[in-house]
Amino acid sequence: MDIRIITDSASDIAGPMRPGLTILPMTITFGGTEYLDGVNLAHRDFYEKLIESDTLPTTSQISPFAFTEAISEAVKAGDTAIVITMSGKLSGTCQSAHIAAEEFPGKAYVVDSENVTVGERALVEYALRLRDAGMEAEAIVKELEKEKKNIHLIALLDTLEYLKKGGRISKTAALAGNVLSIKPVVGVVDGEVIVLGKARGSRQGNNLLAEKIKSSGGIDFQKPYFLGYTGLTDALIQKYITDNEALWKEHVKDLSVTTVGGTIGTHVGPGGIAVAYFAPSPRAGLL
Repeated sequence: MDIRIITDSASDIAGPMRPGLTILPMTITFGGTEYLDGVNLAHRDFYEKLIESDTLPTTSQISPFAFTEAISEAVKAGDTAIVITMSGKLSGTCQSAHIAAEEFPGKAYVVDSENVTVGERALVEYALRLRDAGMEAEAIVKELEKEKKNIHLIALLDTLEYLKKGGRISKTAALAGNVLSIKPVVGVVDGEVIVLGKARGSRQGNNLLAEKIKSSGGIDFQKPYFLGYTGLTDALIQKYITDNEALWKEHVKDLSVTTVGGTIGTHVGPGGIAVAYFAPSPRAGLL
């Protein structure tokens, strides 16, 4: 009996599909036209549309039916399914997975990553490592529930415009922030996105991002770690890697860089940088 890992496209997992991994696409709607994230809407195409659009796109959770189909396919093949979703506090996708899993007692488990984008991806990649090492499904789930508390996702945003468009900050706050070149640093704490600090200009923003990584305990390079960026080019993230080479030390050659998709890109806009990693010791916290 094998183990099938099922996740949603909010995990922003890139590259060729791997055996035993199923990624279910979120739905992104631009002006009445629906797209499946990563299927008929690549990340680059998403940002081109986002920049050109006057209104924000909307994203829809994955339905219980979609999860039921994916789990059923795994079970029919003789597999046990472990479903890892984006934070249940950010989307109803996790609840959809729980509804579907109830139809397969003992054959399907659901883990709320309490994270999103590359933070969620870090947990999925860890699950794949454990599975490939021969660990049983229940043991994997127990380990994921423990270790997900040690995952940090920290991001530096380039603009406040999309937070304003989404109603998350006022027009006055956005205007003042843009005039002063305010760069907010946000993080995921207990499944929710919170502001960790603000800096004036990109240089101070990069410094603040590095400080938050260090104060959280640093990076456990024995577990998965990722960098993500929003927008059409990875120039900013490459500069960030170079400017903060001391953070990565001899591990810089192993850094995995990916684009952040529409689920989060909708709300933060282009030019953002995200770092996801496991802390080397029990969670020191980001606050």
